[in-house]
Amino acid sequence: MTTVDLHTLTGAYALHALADDERELFERHAEACESCSQEVRELTEAAARLGMAVTEKPAPALKENVLRSITTVRQEAPRTVAVPAPRRAAGRVRRPARWALAACLAAAAGLGGTAVWQHDRAEDARQQARQAERRTDEVAAVLAAPDAASRTAKLAGGARGTVVVSKSRDQAVFVAAGMAKPPAGKVYQLWFNDAGTMRSAGLMDPSRTTEAVLLKGAVDKASGMGITVEPAGGSAEPTSDPVALMDFPA
Repeated sequence: MTTVDLHTLTGAYALHALADDERELFERHAEACESCSQEVRELTEAAARLGMAVTEKPAPALKENVLRSITTVRQEAPRTVAVPAPRRAAGRVRRPARWALAACLAAAAGLGGTAVWQHDRAEDARQQARQAERRTDEVAAVLAAPDAASRTAKLAGGARGTVVVSKSRDQAVFVAAGMAKPPAGKVYQLWFNDAGTMRSAGLMDPSRTTEAVLLKGAVDKASGMGITVEPAGGSAEPTSDPVALMDFPA
């Protein structure tokens, strides 16, 4: 059992840096220690904001150079082995070179198809990069808003969730840390809580356990948010009990 003063573990706990036994011991302590609970909430919120504040976007030229290379770097040519031509029997009429011509045409068509495929892949990569950059900018704008207010809550399985709301932007961001991955074929769906009516606010990435997500749509008069487990692609309305319910900061 650890002999460390439990009051000194707030920072390590907020950053998920404690061993399992120390984490369980600290959580039991925090249930009865309001000062530690308050400090953990403040440190978690600060860590979420700092994480976004220190994010650096690569120079646009670097991204364009990398994406351009996809279509300009030539593939290594296949190795060829010289095969001796078979002897023709004396007096046999030489066949036309139509089969060689057909093979060349087929190869050219194949190379053309490869070039089209590579171009499509490059265009998809460019579009995904632009979308990711736009989402990052939107999340950062909410977190850096002068009127941004946040609230942190403990989620199932030791995970933590922080919601940041900017009334001036009419937007909210949910920052999850340490969430368990949803079951296969399922996804976490976010919801605005409009006086008990749940309004879809987008999906989380099922492959990530820590993520900052811009809630889709305006906050409007929503008083909080919820999280449910839904089939891949999401649902028009919740089909399962909420994994978490959080009130927005006043």
